[in-house]
Amino acid sequence: MADYPSSFDKDDLLKCARGELFGPGNAQLPAPPMLMMDRITDVSADGGAHGKGHIVAEFDITPDLWFFDCHFPGNPIMPGCLGLDGLWQLTGFNLGWRGWQGRGYALGVGEVKLTGMVRPDRKMLTYKIDFTKAIQTRRLTMGVADGIVEADGEVIYQVKDMKVALSES
Repeated sequence: MADYPSSFDKDDLLKCARGELFGPGNAQLPAPPMLMMDRITDVSADGGAHGKGHIVAEFDITPDLWFFDCHFPGNPIMPGCLGLDGLWQLTGFNLGWRGWQGRGYALGVGEVKLTGMVRPDRKMLTYKIDFTKAIQTRRLTMGVADGIVEADGEVIYQVKDMKVALSES
């Protein structure tokens, strides 16, 4: 297990996007504007609902975010796929945080439910991810997790069986 802190600020997340946090060729977050969080408030390899690890992060919502102008003009809504991408980003981050090697990529998700919207008047999204499996073998490094996205405390997205892998190629 690598020796990283259990919380990260925006500067740390930008270091991760540049490949400086976990090292070259390992898990990276995307750079803004695709970076879908402002801070990670807690991460573990053995916490969460299943004792397999978890991660919690926050994203500050402001009316000037790039996607509100284009999705949809006159009816601004954050695309649901960006919330899902944020969940995938954090799942991969957790694998890198564990010290596992390789670049992250999403493999899929079993179930997605969108029950609310992110409009410009929202203040903050909270991502909560609980791992159901964290696998590292000679041939496979993968996390499987369930997650939710809350907007100002209201659950608006739920996912089951989200999968992210790390590959050294």
